[in-house]
Amino acid sequence: MRLVNSLAITILAIILFSCNGSNKGTSSHFSLQIEGKKKSFQENDTLIPALKTPNSSLLSKVEYSIDGTVLPSDGKTVVLQHVKLGKQQLKASFVYDGTSESITHPIEIFAEKAPEVYTYTILKEYPHDRNAYTQGLEFLNDTLYESIGQRGKSALRKVDYRTGEILKETKLSDIYFGEGITILNNRIYQLTWEENVGFIYDLHTLEKTGQFSYQQSREGWGLCTDGTQFYKSDGTEKIWTLDANTLEEKEYIQLASNKALFSRANELEWVDGLIYANTYGKDGIMIINPKNGAIVGVIDCRGLKEKVTQHPYIDVLNGIAYHPERKTFFITGKNWDKLFEVTFHKK
Repeated sequence: MRLVNSLAITILAIILFSCNGSNKGTSSHFSLQIEGKKKSFQENDTLIPALKTPNSSLLSKVEYSIDGTVLPSDGKTVVLQHVKLGKQQLKASFVYDGTSESITHPIEIFAEKAPEVYTYTILKEYPHDRNAYTQGLEFLNDTLYESIGQRGKSALRKVDYRTGEILKETKLSDIYFGEGITILNNRIYQLTWEENVGFIYDLHTLEKTGQFSYQQSREGWGLCTDGTQFYKSDGTEKIWTLDANTLEEKEYIQLASNKALFSRANELEWVDGLIYANTYGKDGIMIINPKNGAIVGVIDCRGLKEKVTQHPYIDVLNGIAYHPERKTFFITGKNWDKLFEVTFHKK
């Protein structure tokens, strides 16, 4: 098991991009520390908090929580159970001399286990427009939809994946850089990169019917849906959840292995309760638990880029779409002339 975990971390470090909290309270008379001054933990770890007050006999009803989730505690120890990963604030809520108080302490929480390592098997190759700077792929039934990036070239397309023929296309204004897409309730949702706006299209005509703005997220990168809400990456370690009706950004998860935080999740795809994410600039795909941000798997896609026609404008792996009837994945890259139908399996 240790060998498998070491292999997972090694490959994760190679093909993904790693990215890397002072006591804050209502009164300077209180302080919150953790035994051993430890700052980093893993999910389900037990820690021993030390809540300092001027007079401990006046202290009562201590409760510890993270992001609103109350943590199991026996009065002396606290268990990091059912928490989101990443940079968090451990909050102590207590009553002191009859007055409710609270104080926080920054910690980092990583995944409990190392990610599983996967590789791919190519089932079939299809033609793909080598001039397409692929930003997003999405299947609906047997039809492939594709978002193309770069200013002056950005577009939304309906494509026959078997032949590579563009069946319908809507171009974006030259000021926009197209990014990820997803489909919900007969509408296509498309992000743009730095313009702080996303577009909504009619599924059948590809005519633009509306738009929405980002609120807290930095940029637009990848987008997917579980059928009830959206998940949006912004280039940082965060993936935001958006309300399906208002497109309001509600909260976020942070992507973490058992060792570090990871950023640059690009194209997103929702499959069987998990998020698959291309990692910009790397030949890898993360498999993410959307509840807490844990990277539960990493797919080593090295070697695919060498199988397409090499030319001066060829760029990185990007574009992942799941075909639910065939139960296969379709992946490509920016300015690649091939679309690969693949399956993933553990190494």
